[in-house]
Amino acid sequence: MKPPRPSRLLPAAAVLAALLLAGYLAWTRLGGDTPPAGFARGNGRIEAVEIDISTKVAGRLAEILADEGDFVTRGQELARMDTVQLEAKARQAEAELERARIGVETARSLVTQREAEHRAAQAVIEQRRAESDAAQSQLARSEPLARSNTVPQSTLDNDRAAARSAQAAVAAAEAQLAAAEAAINAAKATVVDAGAAITAAEAAIEAVRADIDDSTLRAPRDGRVQYRVAEPGEVLAAGGRVLNMVDLGDVYMTFFLPTAEAGRVAIGTEVRLVLDAAPDRVVPARISFVADVAQFTPKTVETEEERQKLMFRVRARLPRELLRKYMRYVKTGLPGVAYVRLDPEAEWPDFLARNLVE
Repeated sequence: MKPPRPSRLLPAAAVLAALLLAGYLAWTRLGGDTPPAGFARGNGRIEAVEIDISTKVAGRLAEILADEGDFVTRGQELARMDTVQLEAKARQAEAELERARIGVETARSLVTQREAEHRAAQAVIEQRRAESDAAQSQLARSEPLARSNTVPQSTLDNDRAAARSAQAAVAAAEAQLAAAEAAINAAKATVVDAGAAITAAEAAIEAVRADIDDSTLRAPRDGRVQYRVAEPGEVLAAGGRVLNMVDLGDVYMTFFLPTAEAGRVAIGTEVRLVLDAAPDRVVPARISFVADVAQFTPKTVETEEERQKLMFRVRARLPRELLRKYMRYVKTGLPGVAYVRLDPEAEWPDFLARNLVE
């Protein structure tokens, strides 16, 4: 095969030289791979807190009220579950509540009845005691008369039998009184049990109503719907995902710094971000997280040189005021570069001081 002719190599070489020149200029404008003194840099991507909108109870998804890409506000309805079965359970619980209320009234009536029986038993005791006293008095009169043969022995025997019968009647009446007291306690326990049934029925209604309310899925925060996970008509288990959304009030860039630089970063340190999608704009941020464990490590860490290879995850959060102002322009996944000011006295270089987003 013959080597390419020099005339054919010239256009390709010119294109390559132009690309290298453009890359060099872009690299120079962003400050190059080596940050200025007092600064650190790291590559990262814009991220946001993701929230899964999920069902609390199992059921059929009736409708979805938000589309992918929609901006939603806290409390806005996003989807609804079918609640036919839950409504039936609510009616059943309400019927149980009504039954429990009737049970309470019945139990209270029973208590009243048992208290009346108790009073009647007390009256019977008084009557039987009076009869017993009368029989004892008659026996006391008959005994001396029988000894003097004034009255026949049969009369004494009859009076003794009447006295014993009167004592037995008193004991029977006292037993009836004790039974009436026990019946009152049992009736009062029935009232308590019926009251507990009311409480249980009311709790069941509250639980069903809560499930019905939770069947309307609402946005927990302001944000944007990213994508649907389910479609109307699908039957989902408890905790089944319906939508995924991002909280655009909690946006940050995650990047990595080596040991020497990560050790100098404090929470709240000022950061400026340059995104690939908008290289002419500088976004302010502040450090909100520095990992306490290195993410990238060699197999062994024995020398100082190897320890310097450790990389720590760092997170820079964007200001909420700025996010509220530009919420509709925020997009997760955008790559960029984070510049961290390690020295509070260092001045931001010109390419990071110009075009600061406010």
